Amino acid sequence: MNDIWVKTNWIIKKIFSNYVWNIPNTENKIHLTFDDGPIPEITEWVLEELKKHQVKATFFCIGDNIGKHPEIFNKVISEGHAIGNHTFNHLNGWKTTTETYLENLERCEKIIQQSAINNLNVKIFRPPYGKIKRSQAKSIRKLGYKIIMWDVLSLDFDSSLSKEKCLENVLSNVESGSIIVFHDSIKAFKNLEYVLPKTLAYLKEKNFTCEVIE
Repeated sequence: MNDIWVKTNWIIKKIFSNYVWNIPNTENKIHLTFDDGPIPEITEWVLEELKKHQVKATFFCIGDNIGKHPEIFNKVISEGHAIGNHTFNHLNGWKTTTETYLENLERCEKIIQQSAINNLNVKIFRPPYGKIKRSQAKSIRKLGYKIIMWDVLSLDFDSSLSKEKCLENVLSNVESGSIIVFHDSIKAFKNLEYVLPKTLAYLKEKNFTCEVIE
C-alpha cells in the first residue's frame, strides 16, 4: 500500500485542516489510539501491555461494544485512559445520511454516559474508516466535538499485511506529535499482538512520552 495512507500527507492535512491529524510539540510527545473496542480479552490484553510500560492511550469506542462489555469499558476508564466516540454501529459516513450519522453518534454518547462509572464529558470523535462527509463534520463540530484523525496508520487490521510490515509502518513514521492508530479488535489482533509490545519498547528507547487526547 502506498505510504501516503500510512503517513498522512501534509496536503490532506491542509485540505481538511478542521480535523486533528497530529498535535505538534517539541517535547517528543505522541498519542497512541485504539479503535473499535471494547472487546473481551483483546482490550484487556492491550491494557496489560500499556500498564507494563506505564503508558496512557485514547480508546475510540463503538457504542454497541460498550453496551455489551461495560465492565471492560470501565476498566479502560479506571486505568486512566481517555475515551472517544466512534459511533454506535461503526458507520461509514460516506454511505450514511447526515441525520442517521448524527443520531448514531448521539446514541454512542448516550451509552457512554449510561455505562461509565464516572461522569465523562467525551468530546472527541473519530469517524470509522476515516470516512466522513463535510456536512457531518460540520454538524459534529457544532456539537462541541473535536474530530480526531491520525498521522500514522499501523494497518494492523489488514490481514494480508505481515506483522513485520505493520511494525515498520509505525516505527518508520512516528515523530513528535504523531497520533498513531491501532485497533483493539479481533480482526487486528494477529498483527497487534506482535506490533504493540515492540512499539512500546521502541517509544521508551527513543524517549517518547505517550499522552491521552482530550
